[in-house]
Order: sequence, then structure tokens, then C-alpha cells
Amino acid sequence: MTVTAEPTPAVDDVLEKALGGERISDDDAIALLRSRDLVEIGRVANEVRNRMNDPSKVTFIVDRNVNYTNVCVTDCDFCAFYRRPGDVREGYLLPKPVIYKKIEETLAVGGTGLLMQGGHHPDLGIDYYEDLFSSIKARYKIHLHALSPPEIQHIARRSKLTVPETLSRLRDAGLDSVPGGGAEILVDRVRAIIAPKKTKSEEWLDVMRQAHRLGMSTTATMMYGHVETVEERVEHMRKVRELQDELHGFRAFISWTFQRDGNRMDDMVSDDAMPTSFDYLLTQAVSRIYLDNVPHIQSSWVTQGMKIGQVALGFGADDMGSVMIEENVVSAAGTTHRTTTDELVHLIKALGKTPVQRDTLYREVKVWG
Repeated sequence: MTVTAEPTPAVDDVLEKALGGERISDDDAIALLRSRDLVEIGRVANEVRNRMNDPSKVTFIVDRNVNYTNVCVTDCDFCAFYRRPGDVREGYLLPKPVIYKKIEETLAVGGTGLLMQGGHHPDLGIDYYEDLFSSIKARYKIHLHALSPPEIQHIARRSKLTVPETLSRLRDAGLDSVPGGGAEILVDRVRAIIAPKKTKSEEWLDVMRQAHRLGMSTTATMMYGHVETVEERVEHMRKVRELQDELHGFRAFISWTFQRDGNRMDDMVSDDAMPTSFDYLLTQAVSRIYLDNVPHIQSSWVTQGMKIGQVALGFGADDMGSVMIEENVVSAAGTTHRTTTDELVHLIKALGKTPVQRDTLYREVKVWG
């Protein structure tokens, strides 16, 4: 018996399917990523973006990324930010007054949200977070977008609670929504190489599933360009799309390329294999076409720089992400880009679009005419 391989889908056929409103398959997405036909794929991604969001507007948020601790027990090879427990010289846990000051600075410049993530600190259980969140909410009117799924799982284990119990208590203490950090690539073969001590793929997805069941909005991310294959990138997106079909809790998808400086993966990825701006724009465009049930795609200027971040708005992205008053994790890996509200407004207007400051849940805060 002769087994014939399935023919590779033609790029034109896949794009025609997407333009017709039909869902593309995993094989379709792989064909797009392998084709390198950036211009046509970007054009279709932009058309899909315009159907899903107001084509005349581009959104962004003013918030602050506060990394409350860098002490972590997971030893991820790709991370240049963390310090091991017992590192008295460089390890830290921010005191409440320091966090309060950062919030006050954020509010003073028109910020609406606090993105709070940190390491898996071995000494911090649910009581610490309940006290911190309730203290913040008692003092400030700010949206708490905090604790990635691996952190939530760590807190649950440390506190001998289930994930739903942990999420319910955190929500009651003031947690408003959950960021999509720690996803990297949702394939356990990859995770076993780059982050063997971290949450498995299904554990990450289950934390998000439980958050969605509680009515909490979340985001999804993908960090790629290291040891994963093109097929595994698509598998990651499929798992996000399937969970979104189930509970519709993801409001945005953000992908970014691996940053290798200062971490143990420097030798794993050769100079030739490092993802380029071309790879970034192609992957983002395919994500917009494939993730037909996720409302927003965010440009990652933090890793790509402002110029590519702006170009990405023509390749499926409808949102520029955060002004990001503070950021420590990506910068620890050697990539440091900064911006201001004025710069984002200028870049968006230069494309002939209307800049809109949004909050974490994509509600309009201010429109620049």
C-alpha cells in the first residue's frame, strides 16, 4: 500500500480562504510561515484586522510593568532577569512603599493600569498577595493586571490550594485580569529544553481556563525564535485558539522574538538562526489570520524597536501595547527600547490613523484627533 503525502496548501488558496471568512487549518498556517510571502500575507492580515477592529484607529495603553521580585526557583535558560533564592547582593523583593510610589507616578502621567509580574519566590504564599493587592486597591483606583499563569500555579502549590481557589482569593483581593506571560511555546518538548521546572503546556492553559471560568479577562503570548519548529509555533497558536473557542476569555495575543543576551541560551541559537524583523512581521501576520477568535493583536515594539513596531500595524496589529513606563525583563536580556505617549501618538498619526489611549480591557480613555 502506497501512502501519499498530503499536498502542501498553496499560499494563494489559504489567503483566499481567509479573505472569505473561512478558518484556516494548522497546515495552512505552516504553509504561510514557510512561504516567506510577507507582502501578500501581511496584506491579508491587515484586511482581517480591519474587519475585526476599527480600521481608522490604533490603540495603546499607559501602564507600568512592576517586577515586584526577581527571586525565582525555576532557572529558565532564556531568562536574564531572575536571581536565585539567597542572592543577597542582587535578589530583591520590593517593599510596599516602593510599589505605592511607582503607582502614584503612573497615575500622575495618566496611567490606568499596573502590570505586575515577578519570579517564583519560594517564601511568598497567597497571604502575601492578598495583603499586597488589597492594600493597593484600598489606596488607588488602578487596574491590576498581574501574575502570569506560572506564578499563579506556584502560589497555589506554595499555599496548598487548588488553582480555582487561588484565583478566587486573588480576584477577591483585587486582581482584575491575568497577563499571558510564561507561555513561551506551549509544547512540552520545547519547555523541557528551555524551562524544565516551569509550568507544562496544559498547566498554563488550565490556569487560563480557570480564570476565564471566573469571568476574568486575560491575554495570550508567544516567545519564539529559539529551539521550536515552525510546526510548534502553529501548535502553540492552535492551543490558544481552541481555548478561546471554549471560553472566549483572551482579549489579545502578543508575540515576540527571543532575546538572547545575558542568558544561558546564547549558545543554543546561532547568529544565522536568530529571528529577524522579517520573521517577526510574518509570524505576527499569520497569527492575525489564524487566531480568528482573538479580538486584538499587539505589536511588540519593546523587542523590535519603534520602527518595526510601527510597521507591524500594517501586518495585522491593531494595538501598540504599552508606553511601558518601566520594564526590566526584556531589558535584562540586552534589548532596551523606550517610548512616550507623545511618540506613540506621533507614530500612529504618521500612518494616517487616530491614536486612542485605552485601558487594560480595551475601553477608550482618550482619543487624539
